Amino acid sequence: MVKRALTDIDVKEKKVLVRVDFNLPIEQGIDIIRDYDHRLRSTLPTIEYLIGQSSKVILCSHLGRPKGQIVENLRLAPIGDRLSELLKLPVTSLEDCVGTHVHKSVENMDFGDIILLENLRFHPGEEKNDQGFAKQLSEIADVFVMDAFGVSHRPHASVVGVTEYIPSAMGVLVEKEIEAMTQVLDNPKQPLAVLMGGAKVSDKILVLEHLLDRLSQLLIGGGMAVTFLRAAGYGTGASKVEEDRLHFAQNILEVAQTRGIAVHLPQDVVIANKFDNDPDEIRTVPVDRIPDDWFVMDIGPSSAQEFAQNLKQCKTIIWNGPMGVFEMDNFSHGTRSVGKAIAELSGVTTVVGGGSTAEAAETLGIIDKLTHVSTGGGASLEFLEGKELPGIAALPDK
Repeated sequence: MVKRALTDIDVKEKKVLVRVDFNLPIEQGIDIIRDYDHRLRSTLPTIEYLIGQSSKVILCSHLGRPKGQIVENLRLAPIGDRLSELLKLPVTSLEDCVGTHVHKSVENMDFGDIILLENLRFHPGEEKNDQGFAKQLSEIADVFVMDAFGVSHRPHASVVGVTEYIPSAMGVLVEKEIEAMTQVLDNPKQPLAVLMGGAKVSDKILVLEHLLDRLSQLLIGGGMAVTFLRAAGYGTGASKVEEDRLHFAQNILEVAQTRGIAVHLPQDVVIANKFDNDPDEIRTVPVDRIPDDWFVMDIGPSSAQEFAQNLKQCKTIIWNGPMGVFEMDNFSHGTRSVGKAIAELSGVTTVVGGGSTAEAAETLGIIDKLTHVSTGGGASLEFLEGKELPGIAALPDK
């Protein structure tokens, strides 16, 4: 099913409401806007196309979880300032997203101007998909463009509700996301490898089930590896094991063996006597020698090297989740090593899930060396699970 794209709809000198995803981890400090602006850069092709069509560009996004209340440090103006720097054009940030002032501001725009509406989630109607709120948003525009893949799995007013009132299409970013992930799901170059990490097996169950019959290699690191190591019979110290997922992990290992899928678990790990960036002691040990009271924090250097060597044998790589506690610098080396190895591969399709994996790729400075880095964490997972995303389903077919 092919959805209507931006180039399929008339936006010439029209008022165009664009749902973008500018939800950056701003709680880590205002400097994060400059350090992690992949989501902003990814929207530039859509915005620049609309400017070229002399559209009035009306951007809308959420930021954080204000729960229907105004939260001063979750205003979008600082992000608008960074967007202005990237575009080298003025971006006017408004103090609300609906109401008389917004209407007047839009009417006073010149063609080619850009405004950024205030945080959508300051209004409770956004997350409730309130039709009244969706209608208010739609009334300021002639056309709606969905360019926020990161929230396409959320049935919110600005994602699905608006499409009921004005002509709609997907933006350049959403079109690119769908094409890249459809390709690796439906017609990947073989051999296909899936590199899984992150904290929980439960977050990745449906992805593993959906992809298992297409894989040649499955590599598992991060907190997920702890549960798989326990399922394989190893002691895992004080690290949290998802006891209710042990049977699933055992089943994956058994099915993979039956189907000839190579499963790679860490053979050495970096451990600490405290779950902290600066514990009293850090060691690298084989997986069969993890002390009872110690925490597994990262894959070890030998495992990182082995993972990199195995990935060289593949033509398509799907990577979702860091290899260790990446946000703690002392335990980021496994992710850094494997990420850089992936970036150095040539002739390989590399698709990276959003969220913490995209942040890791951004920190490593390797985004431009990868085929596709998704802007959506939860959305990319659900897409890889084979689910229909509400924000895509709501758009009309071409």
